Amino acid sequence: MSAEKLYTPEMLAAAVELAKYPPVESAALHGAARSPACGSTLAVDLSLDAQQSIDRIGLKVRACAVGQAAAAVFARHAAGRSIAEVCQAHDALAAWLEGASDAPDWPDIDLIVPARDYRGRHGAMLLPWKAAMEALSSAAAAS
Repeated sequence: MSAEKLYTPEMLAAAVELAKYPPVESAALHGAARSPACGSTLAVDLSLDAQQSIDRIGLKVRACAVGQAAAAVFARHAAGRSIAEVCQAHDALAAWLEGASDAPDWPDIDLIVPARDYRGRHGAMLLPWKAAMEALSSAAAAS
């Protein structure tokens, strides 16, 4: 697959969306993830509402356009999600990347579908969900 098919205009547009989600130093929860395959990193700051669902998200992403687009897809639809929903989406995404299931039920996931054929990008695609699970697990442990 050529770079033109991988880096679609929609994917690149999503990648630049990250400015809408600056780090939130005052957030109670923080998580980070790193892709061993490519070295991409992502740090997430989360605040929760009274129902323990994501209320606010901040990101610091150092990744390729695929990783940045995945972070934007996550951030667009993270509000209102519980730890169980984030974990379920992560597991579904990981299974889909391995070819074991259909694409996960997460809005706008189609923006990163072209990267599935690039195994080296899979780690970057999982970063936002992994970092959020780390952050949310500290909230679960505290309750």
